[in-house]
Amino acid sequence: MKNYIVAYDIKCAKRAYRVHKLIYDYAFGGQKSVFELLLNERDLKKLLENLKPLLDNEDSINVVEVDKNIIFYGKSEILNYNKGVIII
Repeated sequence: MKNYIVAYDIKCAKRAYRVHKLIYDYAFGGQKSVFELLLNERDLKKLLENLKPLLDNEDSINVVEVDKNIIFYGKSEILNYNKGVIII
């Protein structure tokens, strides 16, 4: 599993909603159009494949693998995330 930051700029509100919804399903944190994801290779490939048909030439999505030497400030911390576990 690797940490990723995904940021997007989608011009059309309808497409932006679809992209947001798709990325949000994989995210464990984020705001508006920037999300933190913890993905294995299979889930990353699936996410990228599902994003492609949602994009237009004027849109952009940046997927950045986060280096292991992460610096945290404030309340930030590494989250242990196991897909399928819901904490209420």
